[in-house]
Amino acid sequence: MNLSNLKPAKGSRKDRKRVGRGPGSGTGKTAGRGSKGQLAGSGYSRKRDFEGGQMPLVRRVPKRGFTNVFRTEYTIVNLDSLARIAKKEIEIKDLVASGLVRNDSERVKVLGRGDLAAAKTVHAHKFSASAVKKIEEKGGKAVVIG
Repeated sequence: MNLSNLKPAKGSRKDRKRVGRGPGSGTGKTAGRGSKGQLAGSGYSRKRDFEGGQMPLVRRVPKRGFTNVFRTEYTIVNLDSLARIAKKEIEIKDLVASGLVRNDSERVKVLGRGDLAAAKTVHAHKFSASAVKKIEEKGGKAVVIG
């Protein structure tokens, strides 16, 4: 056996159905597309949201709310995750290195879940009141980045 005489298994391949080849073929005249109508013509393709002429769901359901284009998104970091970083001064680059923040261009807000074990200086864009209280109780500082 060599590459020149390889063939697919018997019965595994079928010839395509040749439609529209006269009445004797069994698939002549309308070529298996029924009689006249929207679906009978060539090039027919249904739109993604087409529901047979019925008003599509997307257009039946009312629009609600709005998107505020001026909203600033913050990545949230809690005190219990800051406690795992073994540094006295925690900056955004340290949060990126520890995997708490994706990149240093993200805005960070520190929330007060958990406790710090030691005094730490934390640099972030925003702090919750409870986070500031807990950081300062341990003798640390909450530094707001502009």
